[in-house]
Amino acid sequence: MAKSLPSSNSVEPEPVFPRFKPLALSDREIFRTILWDFQAETSELSFTNLFIWQSYYGYQWSLDRDRLLVVSAAGRGQTWALPPVGPPPRVDLCRQVLVWLREECGVADPAIERADSRLAAELAGHPGFVVEPIRDHFDYVYRTDDLINLAGGKYHAQRNHINSLARSHPFRYEPLGEEHLSACLYLCARWCQVKRCECDLSLLGEWEAVTAALANYQALELQGGVILINDQVRAFSCGELLNEATAVIHLEKADPELRGLYAVINQQFCRQAWAEVNFVNREQDLGQAGLRTAKISYHPHHLVEKFRIRLA
Repeated sequence: MAKSLPSSNSVEPEPVFPRFKPLALSDREIFRTILWDFQAETSELSFTNLFIWQSYYGYQWSLDRDRLLVVSAAGRGQTWALPPVGPPPRVDLCRQVLVWLREECGVADPAIERADSRLAAELAGHPGFVVEPIRDHFDYVYRTDDLINLAGGKYHAQRNHINSLARSHPFRYEPLGEEHLSACLYLCARWCQVKRCECDLSLLGEWEAVTAALANYQALELQGGVILINDQVRAFSCGELLNEATAVIHLEKADPELRGLYAVINQQFCRQAWAEVNFVNREQDLGQAGLRTAKISYHPHHLVEKFRIRLA
């Protein structure tokens, strides 16, 4: 069993490796500055993503000079690290983190998870590392224009879903505001009831992430949208800029009893919020067959590869 992570001194506002502190909302500006300078392409590397999944993954963070280190220490299996964020070279730091996980945290086979191709390229040719792509973690990235216009035969099914819903249940779109938050939570509770979240730890984790995002919606400065039918919120989505060219969609939920709602909120949110951004990152499928089929059906422009890094 992994040992507890060494904690930072409570009087130190910014922990220095190998000391760590749990991620908190008050850390947002430190993260945002480092992450925006890095111009991340992987969906994990946004403060919002890390913060809303904090309860599930037990994220803690530290600094090594101008580089950000984040580890997951939730006790669900082995403790692991996200890739160091910051300027190259990062080879020595990756080795230090992996050795620290093994020797100080008791992790038998330490790993850096969800590393991007930039870090994989940095480590190429360096002895002592095993770098392997993990397909289940690859992000799906789409041209925003494709998601808005749904043009051509390849999007025939999506257009049919939207048109069918529009005929049977006329809808309207509104930006997600404070007045919608309680209705979004209610919708998620109904969704969880249908999906039996209480029987699935990953779905419970998702429920906690949704709750954290909505409870801190304004503080996180998220953008969102809702679909209303008969003045009731039946679908919502929220996200933010991941880098200068890409928005990332953190959450998307729709009434599971209404066919076509996911297609509608996907299209409308992109049209209303992200039309000026080139790409939309809709995160990974985690190896779930149905989710992979759905994401592929929207014909991604490219996949963002992610890698697992271990000591050889």
